[in-house]
Amino acid sequence: MPAPLQLPSGYTERPLNLADAGAVARVMAADELATTGEVHIEEADIVAEWQRPSFDVGPATVGVLTPTGELVGYAECSGGARADSAVHPDHWDHGIGTALAGWISARAAELGEPVIGMPVPQGSPGDRLLESLGWFTRWESWVLVLPEDAVIPVRELPETYAIRAATPQDHEQVWNVIEDAFLEWSEREREPYADWLATVIGRPGAEPWNLRVATGPDGAVVAAAVLVMTEDGREGYVSQLATRKDHRNRGLAQALLADAFGAARAHGATRATLSTDSRTGALDLYLRVGMQVESTWVHRATRP
Repeated sequence: MPAPLQLPSGYTERPLNLADAGAVARVMAADELATTGEVHIEEADIVAEWQRPSFDVGPATVGVLTPTGELVGYAECSGGARADSAVHPDHWDHGIGTALAGWISARAAELGEPVIGMPVPQGSPGDRLLESLGWFTRWESWVLVLPEDAVIPVRELPETYAIRAATPQDHEQVWNVIEDAFLEWSEREREPYADWLATVIGRPGAEPWNLRVATGPDGAVVAAAVLVMTEDGREGYVSQLATRKDHRNRGLAQALLADAFGAARAHGATRATLSTDSRTGALDLYLRVGMQVESTWVHRATRP
C-alpha cells in the first residue's frame, strides 16, 4: 500500500467504500462548479463505476477527512492509466491536492503502471498544480453542448439500416462494437463485459431506451450510442458512441447522435451534451451537427 498521505494538521485519511459515493460526488461537483461553472458529475456515475465486478473500492481509493469527519478530498487508482481526484474548493491551498497526486503516483507504481493520469479543466488550479509537480499533457478533451434552441439535424439512414432501442439480446454485440472502436485509439485493456454491464445497463436510473443501436442489412448491431439522463431529467449525455469499422462513412454515427438527442428531448431534456478527446478525431463530427465546445480539459499524466 502507498505510504500515508502527508496531510495538514487535523486532516485524516481512510479507504473509501460504496457508501461514500454520495460524499465523493459532492466533492467532485463542488470542484467542477468552481473550475468550470457547470456540474456534470452525479452520485450515479460514481456508483456505476464502483460497482464493477473488477473494482475493489477499498484498495483503489483514499479519502481525506476533516476533524469532524467530513470528506473534503479523494483519489482513486484501480489499475490502468486512468486515475481521478478532487478537493473541495473550501480546502484548496492546504496541500491536499499535492498529497493526493503523490498517492496516485505511488499507487500506480505499486500496480506496475508505466504511466498514470487524470483529466483536469484546462488552466484550472488542478491543472496548474499538476503542471508544477511535473505532470505532462497527454491529450486534450472537450465537453460539447447542443444549444437548447438548436434544431436537431435530421440524418437519413442508408437503405436496409435501422435505428432502435437495444434489447437484452443486443447487449453483447453493443459491447463488442464499442470496445472494438474505442481500442483503436485508447491505450488500455479491453473492458470486461461484466464491467460494461455494470456501468451502462446497471447504472442507477438507466432505462432500456437509453441504449440506442443501428442495425445493418443482416440485422446485426453495427453502431451504438449510450445515453445517460441526469437525475433531474434536464440533460441527456451521450457517454459512448461507436460504429463498426466495416460500416463507417455511411452517416450512422450522426444519425445515432441525432436519434439519441431526439430521444432525450422526447423525455423532457433541454440540454444535450457529450465529450470527446483529441485521440478520436471525432470533434468535427460533433461540430457538424451543431454542437458547441463548452469547456476544454487536458489529461495530465506522470510516470511513477
